[in-house]
Amino acid sequence: MTTSIVLGAGMVGVSTALALQETGHQVVLIDRKAPGRETSYGNAGIIQTEAVEPYAFPRSLAEIVRVGLKRGNDTDWRLGDMPRLAGPLWRYFTQSAPATYARTVAAYSKLALRASGDHARFIEPANAGDLIVREGWRAVYRSPGKLDAAVATAERLKREYGVPSDVLTSDELAASEPALKSRLAGAVHWTSPWTCRDPGDLVSRYAALFVARGGKVAQGDAMSLQQTGAGWRVLSERGNLTAENAVVALGPWSPMLLARFGYRVPMVFKRGYHWHFGGKEGPRISMLDIDSSALIAPMNAGWRVLTGAHLAPLGTAPASRQIRHAVSAARTLFALRDPIEAAPWSGTRPCMPDMLPVVGPSRHKGLWFHFGHGHQGFTLGPTTALLLAEQVDGNRNNPLALPLLPSTRDWA
Repeated sequence: MTTSIVLGAGMVGVSTALALQETGHQVVLIDRKAPGRETSYGNAGIIQTEAVEPYAFPRSLAEIVRVGLKRGNDTDWRLGDMPRLAGPLWRYFTQSAPATYARTVAAYSKLALRASGDHARFIEPANAGDLIVREGWRAVYRSPGKLDAAVATAERLKREYGVPSDVLTSDELAASEPALKSRLAGAVHWTSPWTCRDPGDLVSRYAALFVARGGKVAQGDAMSLQQTGAGWRVLSERGNLTAENAVVALGPWSPMLLARFGYRVPMVFKRGYHWHFGGKEGPRISMLDIDSSALIAPMNAGWRVLTGAHLAPLGTAPASRQIRHAVSAARTLFALRDPIEAAPWSGTRPCMPDMLPVVGPSRHKGLWFHFGHGHQGFTLGPTTALLLAEQVDGNRNNPLALPLLPSTRDWA
């Protein structure tokens, strides 16, 4: 029986453990915390099958100036962080050129479109159906001009990829969301995505399924990973664990570990913030206010208000501008009460400059990469895990996996 260690117990790592287990591997899942307690805990909880086109770096001068001057709430940055981010951001800019981006979308869209089906493979066996809502989510617009542009984009995505959506007028939106305080221009309702009322709990239930099927979860230090004659070794609470394969699924911490083995991963770090609020009057389904980049999601813990992206290296202090603006905007829409936590949560999205996750074998025998999902680790974790498990078992020719291979990256 093949043995494997999976480093990282977020959605990507837990899905990897399940996928390898299904192919007959004996797997140990290692993390410093319980499954689903890091970045996978704090996302919007949307399995985004409509997200067929990943976030590209702005290409127009006007848009770059807007972001540079912080004229919106979608992106934040600090001047002192730029020297550490400049190289990956430049790669991100060049990879967002139209021809290169088109190739990215051709690969990425195929992954997004199958995401809910791949989650379904685990949801029912994990007894997690009570966490899943199959009603989609809405992007709401305050001005008719922005709504018209969004409708045109939605029609294009429906035509090119088959992504379903509905357009709601101002009256239809108000009727569907009776707690809405403000009169808005309308909304695009993305109808195919599923939402989750507790993302961290979903990861925990997937991990419990992994254990119920014979897998092992151990607390350990991923940074202790070493190559041995027999494969790979890591230090855990159970002592030294060894296996033939080691899968690095550490999200934003992956570059830190891999630097020890000679890999210089040019990751773009995008921090996100959320805060839970009490009250009985919030959106019926998840709602993104486009003007403020504030997403309001109904969660078991309360109304989760989430932000856009803060470009910030790991270990830097959190900022408050985006979450303050997001909360202020959310309160113009709904009667949110006091925050449930003392302070906002923050976590980092691991984004690759080419916007594609890295999935496949490294230059080191038995060392596998599975990270870099950007904004969509929660969505794509099961999908790319199944592709990785195929590769570990010798299938290196799946067309879906070929653009994701480390060997296609100039840094690997």
